[in-house]
Amino acid sequence: MSIFVDETTRVVVQGLTGSQGRFHGLRNRDYGTKVVAGVTPGKGGQDVEGIPVFDSVAEAVAATGATASFIAVPPRGAPTAIIEAAAAGIRVVVCITEHIPAKDEALVNARLSRDYPATRLIGPNCPGIISPGKCNIGITSGDIALPGGPVGVVSRSGTLTYQALHELSQQGVGQTTCVGLGGDPVPGSTFVDVLTAFEDDPDTRAVLMIGEIGGDGEERAADFIASSMDKPVVAYIAGVTAPAGRKMGHAGAIISGSKGTAKAKMEALSAAGVLVAKNPTEAGELMVELVRAL
Repeated sequence: MSIFVDETTRVVVQGLTGSQGRFHGLRNRDYGTKVVAGVTPGKGGQDVEGIPVFDSVAEAVAATGATASFIAVPPRGAPTAIIEAAAAGIRVVVCITEHIPAKDEALVNARLSRDYPATRLIGPNCPGIISPGKCNIGITSGDIALPGGPVGVVSRSGTLTYQALHELSQQGVGQTTCVGLGGDPVPGSTFVDVLTAFEDDPDTRAVLMIGEIGGDGEERAADFIASSMDKPVVAYIAGVTAPAGRKMGHAGAIISGSKGTAKAKMEALSAAGVLVAKNPTEAGELMVELVRAL
């Protein structure tokens, strides 16, 4: 089950005729991504600046050979859209939709695991995935990404994803792939999922990981890094000053007792041999130094 996308990936935009889907779908196409179709029920036969629109994902896949989906539909319809894409044989689904109830996210993940294990969901509530110079699915600006580099990036925070890309690119350090997991409590893909892919990817020689308070995804990542990764990892955890018991921004960014604190995550990652930065800029600087020493 591949996470990565490249110049051969053919993308269908679910919600292409909506304002958000149109704006970002066309931006992805302008970047060079093969956006081959759109889907909006009841609007089949139309087109958006030359991109054909279909009534269903199955019709779009049959007509265009699409292998990935970009979902830009409202929260009420997003869970159904995800399952529709998986049922049509889509292998990578990127869902940027925010405010999907956690119960619906859990049900979708369970359904994917049970019925469509070949489909990889990135998100919801995420910036998406970009392989610089090859393919961009989601809302990440391609202008701040630099092709040809040795660094893989994985992040829960959308804003810090952009900062990490910019910091590396400004120093001439390119990226292989950048994956935004999203900050919701029930993500479709985890740090371990993406770290596994980076460890197996011959072009990725180092990984920059950005986490935040809430949940135990970073601690699980630390266990995986310690047991199963040979490639060096630099990490930054946002939310050091966040008070316990209070939601901070993302739905998943809430501390319960001693669980999910930035301090606990940083300690676990340090114990696994990860270089842990105190701020996003330092994370970029540490990665630049690491790459130069490779």
